[in-house]
Amino acid sequence: MLKKIFVLLALVMGGATVASASTVAISTANVNLRAGPATSYPVVTVLPQGARIVTHGCVADYAWCDVAFGQYRGWVSASYIQVVYNGGPVVLSAAVAPTVGVTVVTYDRAYWNTHYVAQPWYRSWTSYYRPYAPVAPRVETYGRSATCVDGNCAGTRTATGIYGGTTSQTRNCAGGECSATRETTGRFGNSASRVRNCSANDRSCNMTRTGPAGGTATGTRTFSR
Repeated sequence: MLKKIFVLLALVMGGATVASASTVAISTANVNLRAGPATSYPVVTVLPQGARIVTHGCVADYAWCDVAFGQYRGWVSASYIQVVYNGGPVVLSAAVAPTVGVTVVTYDRAYWNTHYVAQPWYRSWTSYYRPYAPVAPRVETYGRSATCVDGNCAGTRTATGIYGGTTSQTRNCAGGECSATRETTGRFGNSASRVRNCSANDRSCNMTRTGPAGGTATGTRTFSR
């Protein structure tokens, strides 16, 4: 299917003009085309997988994009939009969008009035429109690594909060046994931990949590295949 979509993209891009080529894309799944940039908005139609669409722009974080499909106009999650970038098909993202000519656009009442006057839900604008301020990122830095050798795997994850707290987790698996330890330190120096051990051999997991004040909690679970 990926090869088929790439071929469709190549054909579409080859037949487009220089001015419009950067906005032409393909939908990667059967996905709802909505009347606004969120799943709370009503469905205008369904984009078939592999459908040719034209992208007119995206909201500031490039999570949702304004697209045209035949006679329909609406919004779809960028994760279902595929464009040609550096000679290959890629999902539309904030990193790719400026290069392929997709700009940031604003969603407002004027858009609703322009495209949805004939829809039965047109007069329900206030029921759907929910403006909100962007949520600031809470993570300053993030790292992850994993290695596997001869059936033995080890992985680590680390993160630093914007206010100085840190958390790290290590995980090791071998011979059907896995252990994971997570250590978290808050911005004021308080710490907490969680240790979890799971065994495929006896089909069980046990966990111990230690809170900032030193209290502990333990538990065991069994599972079936």
